Amino acid sequence: MTSAPAGGLTAELRGFRQVQTLAYECAEAVAAQLKPGVTEREAARMQRHWLRERGVRDWFHLPFAWFGDRTAFVDFRIPLQFFPTDRRLEAGMPFILDMAPIYKGHTADIGYSGCLGPNPLHDKLMTDLGAHRELILREVRERRSLREIYEDVDRLMVRQGYANRHRAHPFGVIAHKVDRVKEGRWSPHVFGFGTRSLRGLAADALRGHRDGWSPLWSPYRFSDHPPRPGLWAVEPHLGFRGTGAKFEEILVVTDSGDPEERAFWLDNGLPHVRRWAEEKCR
Repeated sequence: MTSAPAGGLTAELRGFRQVQTLAYECAEAVAAQLKPGVTEREAARMQRHWLRERGVRDWFHLPFAWFGDRTAFVDFRIPLQFFPTDRRLEAGMPFILDMAPIYKGHTADIGYSGCLGPNPLHDKLMTDLGAHRELILREVRERRSLREIYEDVDRLMVRQGYANRHRAHPFGVIAHKVDRVKEGRWSPHVFGFGTRSLRGLAADALRGHRDGWSPLWSPYRFSDHPPRPGLWAVEPHLGFRGTGAKFEEILVVTDSGDPEERAFWLDNGLPHVRRWAEEKCR
């Protein structure tokens, strides 16, 4: 069992699943409209418009879009390089849509990988990501430290022949905590990140520093502790010769003594999970 516990989701978790589902519906709708010549900026704008039309007014971060070798964060050195550019999509080119909407106070952060037409390499990366989802869940249930799990993800990528591209993220994170956000009439953001969410993450960081844990799941010493109960947006990201692929979704961690309820993915009906299920049936 890798999704909800036997008793079902609480009302609170259903709220998080609702916004995560909304974000993936947005990703699939925008992906279906992509065509040669569309720019990253246009794809990001399409995500914003789609979600705003459905009631989203706040963000953990505004939508991103990456095309071609930017899906593998090639030569990314500074945070500004993550923002959408005028790179144009071409036939056969991989893309990633990444968005983090807040709806009714619940936060999601998702990553959707696709390709504009056939691309066997991209298909291979997407298939191989499935083993990372299984590994992460298994080792979180074993209460291994976040740092150890990160290192095991790294080792699996090496065995598969890939490069770790989430290491290019700020602080090299593979995941971060998400939480409820107080709703308000105005939703300011700074450098693409919602200020309410940033304040919450900063407050978690201060509490964690005092109590010996971090809301950032990284390869560094501050993540050398067991998984903290809560919701984690997890995004293993593979790269190979200018092609990148990832998924991002919410992992629920609890303090339950039952291993299956100790950690579970919030939803097993997401596009990448359906893809793997279909591949196993072939």
